[in-house]
Amino acid sequence: MLSLFKRYRELLIVGTLLLYPLINYLSSGHKGREPNLADRVVLAISSPLQRGLTSVIEGSKGGLDGYVALRGARAERDQCVADLSAARADLNAMREAKAENERLRAALGYTETTVEPELAARVIGVNASPHYISLRINRGEGDGVRVGMPVLTHDGVVGQVSRFVVGGTADVMLITDPSSRLGAIVQRTRVRATAVGAGGGAPLKLDNVLREDDVVDGDVLITSGTDGLFPKGLVIGRVQKVEREANAMFLKAQVLPSVDLRKVEEVLLLPSTLALAPLHGEVKK
Repeated sequence: MLSLFKRYRELLIVGTLLLYPLINYLSSGHKGREPNLADRVVLAISSPLQRGLTSVIEGSKGGLDGYVALRGARAERDQCVADLSAARADLNAMREAKAENERLRAALGYTETTVEPELAARVIGVNASPHYISLRINRGEGDGVRVGMPVLTHDGVVGQVSRFVVGGTADVMLITDPSSRLGAIVQRTRVRATAVGAGGGAPLKLDNVLREDDVVDGDVLITSGTDGLFPKGLVIGRVQKVEREANAMFLKAQVLPSVDLRKVEEVLLLPSTLALAPLHGEVKK
């Protein structure tokens, strides 16, 4: 309809301008007399034309109005889509911030009784070498970090600060590192033990437990506080695969860490006046 109007626009306008006065005159201008035969012929011929012109003009006007309205609706839709995308991005950022807040608050629950302030840090790197398994954090000596400081999350022990790195960062030796040794207690029976890193992503080894000691699969292992570095009562993991060989003095067992070390994002560093050296071995330079 719109294309037809554009094609014959000049002709339709001229025809309307010429016919409208005549039609108006014939239909209303001779109020004093009855229309004669010529008037009736003109009216009969012009009336369909007048109705067609009126229909074309009104239809074209309606089409133009609809087109303008449609363009406006599309613009509004595009703006709504953009606003929705921005709102979703903001919501996702808020969710991430909330989750991080909850993780740090949970970790702080471990340290409510400490005198010195705790220090929160973010993991910015991972070293998965078989000989040195560590995380890199965005805190360093200038932030009050000391070599040997215990590092944990709300789930339990992660490791300890092992060395400082340039740029105000530090490395954390994980408890799965072969050099890591933690003084431990079986929470249920208070049996003392040592949790030793096995490296290669394997569970820790449970050492120094006599074959007749009361230790079973599923027991919770916590820090004993006797190594001078980790405070007592932090969760290390759960005992699994307990084996008692007939001729052995010590039993064999593994310890599955309570922290999924592959997914650590934020950690908490605990103050320790004895935080002077790693649990085992020399500080790596």
